[in-house]
Amino acid sequence: MEKNPAPQIQSSLRHGILKMPAECYAASGIIVNGRRIKTFVFTTDLAIIRNCDADAVFAVYPFTPQQAISEAIIKHAYIPVFCGVGGGTTRGLRTIGLAKDVESQGAMGVIMNAPITNLNLAAVAAAVDIPVIITVTRMNTDIDARLNAGASILNVACATQTPEIVAAIRKERPDVPIIASGGPTGETIRRTIAAGANAVTYTPPSTAELFKRMMAGYRE
Repeated sequence: MEKNPAPQIQSSLRHGILKMPAECYAASGIIVNGRRIKTFVFTTDLAIIRNCDADAVFAVYPFTPQQAISEAIIKHAYIPVFCGVGGGTTRGLRTIGLAKDVESQGAMGVIMNAPITNLNLAAVAAAVDIPVIITVTRMNTDIDARLNAGASILNVACATQTPEIVAAIRKERPDVPIIASGGPTGETIRRTIAAGANAVTYTPPSTAELFKRMMAGYRE
């Protein structure tokens, strides 16, 4: 039996939203507290967050995490937000405090960077009642130690090696939830999902790039 196409409703002005690549939707998704998530938009740009069709936000940035930033994103996003709480420069008790803060603000999960120790990871996992995502950046990561320390989800971010490392993890651990960076093209996204990723992070064009395209159209 054929499924009827989903009805689409949009306002007269909000018709140019940023769409996630269609290849992402071949993923199984990860169900977090009843909500299936296949696509994460990797940005802290509120203009993009408010004007995209991603299932969730992957709010990680290259500075010490700040509660004011997470609060603004969580408050104004239409969709669930997963917040970075450190693991590289920011460690120890501060990561625990940040994790508790973003949970109270309404984050759906917390993300920790690869350098975090298993002891620190375990302390964060014990402090919050939302999923803890640990980032994997190398093939030789001790995945079992990460999971035993309380990681709920793996985030594989290994550049061009991502599909290979996802496949290696999936071979040994068929049930572990995996998010992975999809890469820049539909083909790289397909390879990542085929390797075993349940959900994909997508880095969108910047607002400057999007505006450049718009201005080019205005000039024609």
